Amino acid sequence: MTDLSQEATELLQQLIRFDTVNPPGDERGAQEVLAALLEDAGFEVALLGRTEQRPNLVARLRGEADGPTLCLLSHVDTVLATPQDWSRDPWSGDLHEGFVWGRGALDMKSQTAAEVAAALSLAREGWRPARGDLLVVVVVDEETGGGEGARWLCDNHPDLVRCDLLLNEGAGSVIPFDGGRVYGVCVAEKGVFRFRLTTDGVAGHASIPRIGDNALLKVAPLLERMGARQPTFDLTDGPRAMLEELGFPSDGDGASALEALRERDPILAMLVEPMLGVTLAPTRIRASEKINVLPACAEIEVDCRVPPGMDEEEVLPRITEVLGPPDQEGYRLEFFERVVGNASPVESQLMDAIRDWIGDQDPEATIVPTILPGFTDSRTFRDAFPDCVAYGFFPHRHMTLYEVAPLIHAADERIDARDVGFAAEFFRDVTRRLLG
Repeated sequence: MTDLSQEATELLQQLIRFDTVNPPGDERGAQEVLAALLEDAGFEVALLGRTEQRPNLVARLRGEADGPTLCLLSHVDTVLATPQDWSRDPWSGDLHEGFVWGRGALDMKSQTAAEVAAALSLAREGWRPARGDLLVVVVVDEETGGGEGARWLCDNHPDLVRCDLLLNEGAGSVIPFDGGRVYGVCVAEKGVFRFRLTTDGVAGHASIPRIGDNALLKVAPLLERMGARQPTFDLTDGPRAMLEELGFPSDGDGASALEALRERDPILAMLVEPMLGVTLAPTRIRASEKINVLPACAEIEVDCRVPPGMDEEEVLPRITEVLGPPDQEGYRLEFFERVVGNASPVESQLMDAIRDWIGDQDPEATIVPTILPGFTDSRTFRDAFPDCVAYGFFPHRHMTLYEVAPLIHAADERIDARDVGFAAEFFRDVTRRLLG
């Protein structure tokens, strides 16, 4: 294990031992450790937050001339862990049989540790950017939307975190495909257009089923339609380039390319499909408040994710394509959350740097752009700084995507320590390449 790999691994262990489950978060202890390390190495450091216990860390290493600002972004809050479901204490940070165990080992204290260790390594040896600045930004509150983290920081201190290039979470675990190895680079996040479907009826005593008009029965056809199909795809630049790189070029909406991929690798096709268009996932249903009353009203809530750039006027036809027109099918539709997704260009100097580094480290591998069906803090930075090129990339060479994905937000979350070191080397090398 190299010195950089060892420092990144030990820092990850230390970060895991801080219980930063959000809510409530309580990230201050972890942030103070990171702030002290970066300040001692020569960074200008600030801890800023809406509340005292939840500060965001902004550390800057200034360059010798004008140039781009590269931001290494991460968050230190985590989701809940239930200790009795785990094989090891989720806040132990144990290094066991080559793996670091604990909540946040993958999402995403490992990336925090790798980014910070890389930045420390550069600064301690006296390196300074020949052009531009290096920013290390560690935020709180990502897991519940960023109201005290990225959104608060970009709204209240934009000049401190303004950047041209940004690396964050979202992709990077190697994907075995067709006998080769593929690394994804997340170039976009989908939007969120959650909506409520309501059906109406007439209340009555449940002991006489036909005395009223049961609104709950009217949602059954809507559920069946969403279970039977998803909307027609709306292919954006990232997924189109991804399919092409995988050997499935698409000159339409991507449906035929997806089917060809499904024949070759059904698991990868399942993961790719949500990237190609609007998705509808009913997750909640409400009807009568009492077991013996026929409901006069029934509601379904649907988690609807949409390609970057798509707004309400474009989303609605995709929904009615599946459900039918509201006035004809007897339902009402109301959006209660609207967030337009965004994207960065597929090609950029940052993509070139990633491609070249992987080419050196894993010459047989391929780089493909991806988009995230969910979202990260990259979306907030793209909104705040429209010219910023923001990618999600945390390279894992030893754990594949199929090993990583089931462990995120799950019991027994862990990461191969070799991948922590691999990522730290990437962040160190790409910083030198981009900033001189």
